Parts: sequence; C-alpha cells; structure tokens
Amino acid sequence: MKELTVTRKLTISALVVALYVVVMTTTRSFAFGQYQVRVATSLYALSGIFPFLVLPLGFANFLSNALMGGLGPLDMIGGILVGLLTSGAIAAFRRSPRAPWIAAAAITLIPGLGVPLWLSYLLHLPYFVLAASLLIGQAAAGVFGGLLLAVLKKRLAAAGDQRS
Repeated sequence: MKELTVTRKLTISALVVALYVVVMTTTRSFAFGQYQVRVATSLYALSGIFPFLVLPLGFANFLSNALMGGLGPLDMIGGILVGLLTSGAIAAFRRSPRAPWIAAAAITLIPGLGVPLWLSYLLHLPYFVLAASLLIGQAAAGVFGGLLLAVLKKRLAAAGDQRS
C-alpha cells in the first residue's frame, strides 16, 4: 500500500479527533466518575497503525477535558501530555509482535498512574486512592484498545499492508 498523502492524514486525524470527542460525550456519565471508564482512550491504539495520530490524539484528550472536564487548565494540559505519552508509546512499539499487549498496558498504566498526579492536587485526594480507581477504570479501555489494535493489524496483514 502506498504512503498516505498529507490530505488523507489530515482527514483521518480530523475524523479520529471527532470520534474521540463524540465517544467522550456519549460516555461522559461514567468517563468522569470515581472509576473514570474512558472508553475513548482505547482509540489511542490507533497510533499503532497510524503513528501520525499521536498529536491529534493528545489534542483530542485536551479538547475533551476543555469541553467536559470542568477542572481547568491543569487538567487540560495534563490531558494532552498523557494523550501524547500514551499514543506515543503505542506508536513507538507498533512493529513489535506484542504491540496489542503493549497498547493495552500503555492505555491502562499511563493514564491510570499519570492523571492522579494532578487530580490529587485539584481534588485534594490522596494519589494512591485516585490511582487505584483510575487503574480499574482504564483497564477496560486498555483491553478494548489492545483488542482493537490486534484486529486492525490482522486485517491489514490479510489485506497485504506492510505499514504496521
């Protein structure tokens, strides 16, 4: 398969950002709760197929926190950093035969251990309490993201795509 054009990359990026925000909007009732099951973060796995999505996925998290988070600039900046780290880690290991497992671990651990760093300050709650609840919530997104990447890689391999 030929390399994607800039126009196609921009189109895919815009669609993924929009999808992330739509998923966050439709799941906001449990995406911002005690366990924060953020189904949208499973979309970070897409950077294992399309590494150019690292920046758009970070921006998608920033945008979601800006529109729905309500915790201000620290949460928005933290969100973009966690999005960049998570999707960047997935993109970095995309060629590994264990890429889906790595994606699942990254989606679970990076937000699960990173987000409590500023949430504990903003909410005046102990880090370890927040980390425990966020890890539980992120585990579901991690499993789904890993499965998503495994299925997409298998389909691309079957179609003869050598990108991943």
